[in-house]
Amino acid sequence: MRLTVSIDENSGFCFGVINAIRTAEEYLNKNKTLYCLGDIVHNNEEVKRLTMLGLKIISHQEFSVLKSTTVLIRAHGEPPSIYQIAKQNNITLIDATCPVVLRLQKRILEEYRNNLNNKQILIFGKKGHAEVVGLLGQTNNTGIVISSIDDLEQIDYSKPSKVYSQTTQSLEQFYEIVETIKRRYKKQSLQFFLEFEDTICRKVSLRAQQIAEFAKQHDLILFVTGEKSSNGLYLSNICKNNNPKTFIISNPIQLNSIDFSNVATVGICGATSTPMWLMKQIADECSKFSEI
Repeated sequence: MRLTVSIDENSGFCFGVINAIRTAEEYLNKNKTLYCLGDIVHNNEEVKRLTMLGLKIISHQEFSVLKSTTVLIRAHGEPPSIYQIAKQNNITLIDATCPVVLRLQKRILEEYRNNLNNKQILIFGKKGHAEVVGLLGQTNNTGIVISSIDDLEQIDYSKPSKVYSQTTQSLEQFYEIVETIKRRYKKQSLQFFLEFEDTICRKVSLRAQQIAEFAKQHDLILFVTGEKSSNGLYLSNICKNNNPKTFIISNPIQLNSIDFSNVATVGICGATSTPMWLMKQIADECSKFSEI
């Protein structure tokens, strides 16, 4: 059967990732090597490409012992402690923190510094995620990370709270968490103790609706993402819910394990950390299954 393959035009890098990668490429056009603190993007194929150009991914432990060099801060951002180490060790930072993340860091830092009534700062997000680590650092690590309903037990409901969100989280899940916290405060007639701020990037929240519609339009969906991408996990689950014949892959080799028989249309989409060149490469590879 002849396959018709379509790539979702809304998929691919978000602005923050585009900026970070462009910044790295521009530097490497003039220099042989550039250190990057953590994976520049949660996609192994893109990291491999940039590594070939001279990008060197380092851990936070490796960063702490570097001296007199240049290091890229990726779009996810970093806590204040990283900037302090850089100053102490004469490290030049190329800061490619996403503007949306940077604004959120500043809001949380301001809230923390001006906290006059012992308000708890709650961050809805994935524990250990690079962005969340950076956000938590604005509170000197005193904030509470909320990843699920179970984490709500950490909140002291006799004290006021303010909820923020990791920029790439689900809008629906954020408001579900907020409503649950509201109910718990209301039980103590202290609902006025809770404040919240929707800090989710609209590029991500809009993608949810777009990708749901895209998934419905094809017989089979190939969702391209890296294993570490929380945005990829979120969006791929939306694809699965709208099209059971959704396959999550990270490279063209994995196409060999997929059954394309009785499939007329294939839709290829990905996370905000998925490069368009990789989705195009996978689309080209799909052509060899056309006669199956």
